[in-house]
Parts: sequence; structure tokens; C-alpha cells
Amino acid sequence: MNKKLSMEELNRLDIDGYKTAEKFPYIIVLDDIRSMNNVGSAFRTGDSFRCEKIYLCGITAKPPHRDISKTALGADESVEWAYFPDSETCIADLVQNNYQIIIVEQVENSTSLLDFKPANHQKYAFIFGNEVFGVNDQFIQHSKFCLEIPQFGTKHSLNVSVSMGIVIWDYISKIIKWR
Repeated sequence: MNKKLSMEELNRLDIDGYKTAEKFPYIIVLDDIRSMNNVGSAFRTGDSFRCEKIYLCGITAKPPHRDISKTALGADESVEWAYFPDSETCIADLVQNNYQIIIVEQVENSTSLLDFKPANHQKYAFIFGNEVFGVNDQFIQHSKFCLEIPQFGTKHSLNVSVSMGIVIWDYISKIIKWR
């Protein structure tokens, strides 16, 4: 019979341990995200899959905020983050720091997530856009390619926090083989 593991048995890092632990070479970029719950979810996803940093752009809310913390469950204190007032400033930082910009969006000639093959030793910035309008065109123009999550139902999109979880887990599951 199975039993649920206790917090001690899970052997999770504490905040200081997380901050000094080796991170996977990627950044989550939130472009004009309206919902603070989605922002908090990004911090939890980033913490779970040891992202280097989260970039918050435009109207995306910044910690500390009660509504972000409620969903982040403390990950807003473990994951490093930076704020950029606009996409151009964020893009300049990503390019300067050699991140390959990858849009998660439904566009012409997008790459199915199933076909995404991350390169060893490449740093990635995964861009997730506004819940209604999607990713800002400036990011799309600077991207190496666009990823699309295959979907088979009647809806044309997923919640941004669900998309983040799917894309980041897919990326980590593919690169973890190299470690």
C-alpha cells in the first residue's frame, strides 16, 4: 500500500539551499500578464523546475503582493526575478546575455512542442503572453522560433499557467538526460 510522503521525506531544498543550487539554463518571461494568480503560478513552476530567473514585463505585477504570494506559496522569495517596463528593454537584456528567445504562441510556422529539441548548453528564454492578446509582437520578431502546444479539443488556448507547466516540464524532461 502506498502512503503520502511527509515534507521531511520529500527532502526539498529550503530557500537558502534553492538560491545556491545549480539552476537549469532558462528564464521564464511573463509579458503583460494580467492575473496575479498566473504570476504566482509562474514562481511556483520556476521554483519546481529550478529556473535561473523570472522576468516580469509591462503590466505584469511584481512581488511582494498578497495575491502573488497566495499562489506562489513562498516561491516568490526563492526565485530571483527582474522587472522590465517594456518588451524592448527585456529583449535587449536577453540578447546581451545570450538567451535564445522562444515564444509560446500560436503563429504561422510554429514548432510543435513535440518536435522541440533543446540544444545542450543553450540558454533559453520562454516567453508567455497576455491572457487575452498573447505575446507582444516585439518578442515574436526577435524569437528564434515559436512553440505551440498541440491541442485536440474545441478550445484554442490553455491558461497561461497551464502552458508554462507543460512547456517547462517538457524542456526539463528533455535536458535532464544530459546531466
